[in-house]
Amino acid sequence: MFLGPSAALVLLVAGCSGGEAKASVTVPSPSPEAAAYCRALDGELPDTVAGLERNDPEPASVLTAGWGDGAIVLRCGVERPAKMDDDQSKGITASGVNWMLEQRDGDGPRLTTTLRKTYVEVSLSEAYAHDTTPLAAFAPAVKKTIPNRF
Repeated sequence: MFLGPSAALVLLVAGCSGGEAKASVTVPSPSPEAAAYCRALDGELPDTVAGLERNDPEPASVLTAGWGDGAIVLRCGVERPAKMDDDQSKGITASGVNWMLEQRDGDGPRLTTTLRKTYVEVSLSEAYAHDTTPLAAFAPAVKKTIPNRF
């Protein structure tokens, strides 16, 4: 069956309309205890971060969250980063939550919570490379749902 140019254009446009683009991420596989903390965190995360609306990445999971079209992506229950073993690793504190900083080549920074019972990772696009606003936005939820390790 031949659809013709007009029908093909309608199908093409319909296939492209779906709202805002979504980031794609690997969903962590945490322990049951860590997953419980992450579920609680997901329920406390803000709807807006740094002026960006929540737009969760694919595949959908309570272990991941996003804002904008991948500008800010959070993954909860990630493995302890090997970089934490490096005495020269850099860290920052934002609103009472400690984060280890990893600079990524050709992309914005990745930050991972330290001294918490499970690790929360936040990847920022280059536009937020020098902005702690996103980390400060996550601090109340992290402090409320993920206990200190010590």
